[in-house]
Amino acid sequence: MEQGAIEPKGTADTDNSSSYKKIIIVAAIAAGIQFGWALQLSLLTPYVQQLGVSHTWSAFIWLCGPMSGLIVQPTVGYYSDRCTSRFGRRRPFIIAGAISVAAAVFLIGFAADIGHSLGDQLTKPTKPRAVAIFVVGFWVLDVANNMLQGPCRALLADMSCSNQKKMRVANGFFSFFMGVGNVLGYAAGSNSELYKLLPFTITKSCDAYCANLKTCFLIDIVLLLAITTAAVLLVSERPYENAIDNETEPFFGQLCGALKRLSKPMWVLLLVTALNWIGWFPFIMYDTDWMGAEVYGGKPQGSEEQEKNYDLGVRAGALGLMVNSFVLGFTALGIEPISRVVGGLRWVWGIVNVVLAICMGCTVAVTKAAEKWRAVHGGLALPPPGVKGGAFTIFAILGVPLSVTYSVPFALASIFSLSSNAGQGLSLGILNLFIVIPQFFVSAVSGPLDAALGGGNLPAFVMGGIAAAVSAVCAMFLLPDPPPETHVAVTMDAGH
Repeated sequence: MEQGAIEPKGTADTDNSSSYKKIIIVAAIAAGIQFGWALQLSLLTPYVQQLGVSHTWSAFIWLCGPMSGLIVQPTVGYYSDRCTSRFGRRRPFIIAGAISVAAAVFLIGFAADIGHSLGDQLTKPTKPRAVAIFVVGFWVLDVANNMLQGPCRALLADMSCSNQKKMRVANGFFSFFMGVGNVLGYAAGSNSELYKLLPFTITKSCDAYCANLKTCFLIDIVLLLAITTAAVLLVSERPYENAIDNETEPFFGQLCGALKRLSKPMWVLLLVTALNWIGWFPFIMYDTDWMGAEVYGGKPQGSEEQEKNYDLGVRAGALGLMVNSFVLGFTALGIEPISRVVGGLRWVWGIVNVVLAICMGCTVAVTKAAEKWRAVHGGLALPPPGVKGGAFTIFAILGVPLSVTYSVPFALASIFSLSSNAGQGLSLGILNLFIVIPQFFVSAVSGPLDAALGGGNLPAFVMGGIAAAVSAVCAMFLLPDPPPETHVAVTMDAGH
């Protein structure tokens, strides 16, 4: 155990690992979290442009996600490992995170109304006060989501004690509910008449699109708070007692020290995770743009017909994301039995990263087929059924590796942290560092790479495919199997 570490006197729900019923209740919080993420991805960029922010500047607003993940999750993880509240270690952070999410989405949804009441003029294209309120709400939302997600995963690990199977299953359920939240969020965001459920959402400063977004976020508030309330009431934690309190080094000094003391298996896990996300982020960032520009041959700013084709492609991409989420959710329920068949989690992760690499290569084939079709039938010809089917197949198949990406790395981090006596919260926070750093890398590299190689999204997709292939090799041949289950580490997180 690291110098100055904290050894709990008891934190878990019971003296043994918790029932699957309680694990499912906590994992269900992911549905509320992901519902909001899906709404962010599908609705907020058009909304902020309605408020008068250009597309170029709206991209800077999205930098909050990786920035907050870089800082907030390790910090929250560190302090949740050491929280001595009578309500437990994780639950205070989960409650604070859920309330912060609710406050943030309220600010976002009502930004136009609040801005108008503070003096924004409806006749002017830019609404500065509404923009300011939106940006504050948006950044608080990203911080709150990171503050909520990390302790939820850490609590699942605590509830599993040292039972590796339960850790794998718990993270599988978390991934499943992420898929459920995605489906609900994309479905709500695609319904242009949802605001009719709450007619009061339409105001002088808030048109039908704005009212629809407002309604979606109000539904998100109710869903998230209901699930979180059920979880914190039905799943208890015994108060954590700080037996050794001689930590004088600042947090970031201790974080650097924790990185230096990581075991070799954890470093390999972080390497595989970083490469895996370099493989994922190009597609996550540009999937609907790829559908609009490369598959449907449109342009976001062009002739009326080009813009129409682009919009059709983006909508088709949103439908593909919904299919992807369905596959993600169902796959999550099968990860545990599949891992036993193929020989362990590292083989599952390696195999699905091969699938990810192949799918990234297939985007090239689909794009070339669409270009060939337009060359023969006219530059604005919509893609034939075969090309559309190929694109949708890529979206659907990618739900399988995405489900594994959302669960297996976190399960392995929890297991490896047990064998090294590291805190669950800090270990998962460090893992998150190696998720957000690749996002910065992809954001910085993909634009110049695309420009240097002729524009479009394919160069970034090919880069992602290569990274996924390398990640697959590292997972299968460098990542060690988890250590045999023992009960020594249970004292760290389960209160035995």
